[in-house]
Amino acid sequence: MGFLTRDQLSELGLKKYGENVLISEKASVYNPGNITIGSNVRIDDFCILSAGEGGIEVGNYIHIACYTSLIGQGKITLKDYSNLSSKVAIYSSNDDYSGNWMTNPMVPDQFTNIFSASVSIGKHVIIGSGSVILPNIKINDGVAIGALSLVKNDCVENYIYAGNPAVQLKKRKSGYLALEKDLLKQ
Repeated sequence: MGFLTRDQLSELGLKKYGENVLISEKASVYNPGNITIGSNVRIDDFCILSAGEGGIEVGNYIHIACYTSLIGQGKITLKDYSNLSSKVAIYSSNDDYSGNWMTNPMVPDQFTNIFSASVSIGKHVIIGSGSVILPNIKINDGVAIGALSLVKNDCVENYIYAGNPAVQLKKRKSGYLALEKDLLKQ
């Protein structure tokens, strides 16, 4: 996998980015002026970051695995140490599926009823492969989302969730907090 050079990152037009940012040459970035990326971030092949009006904020020590997408008009926030496994889809906008409105981005706005709201992914969150996160969701710190889950409700801090729709399964261990302190001492 080839990553953008520092010069290519500069030319990309991101609002702001930190040190040790590895973005695949095969990733797609739309509206880069609305995207902020921290330090120690890796974005793999075939990811899509499509920032709407609310923008995308990616913290520090974050991995976004291949084929993952962050899309929508609402703000999408990934806090430090979060991890998105392959094929995760985070939507901050959603069409109205009721049948009362038309759908898709090629239809003029007056004929659609798109719902947009922010999505917040907390510190130390891991989201398993193939999961979908809908608009207006807060996944609090320390949450683990199992593979192939549909998250349509907020998630309580430090629990494991899985399923379609995702349900709370059990408390998650928090050894990662001590490891974070050790990392920050280095």
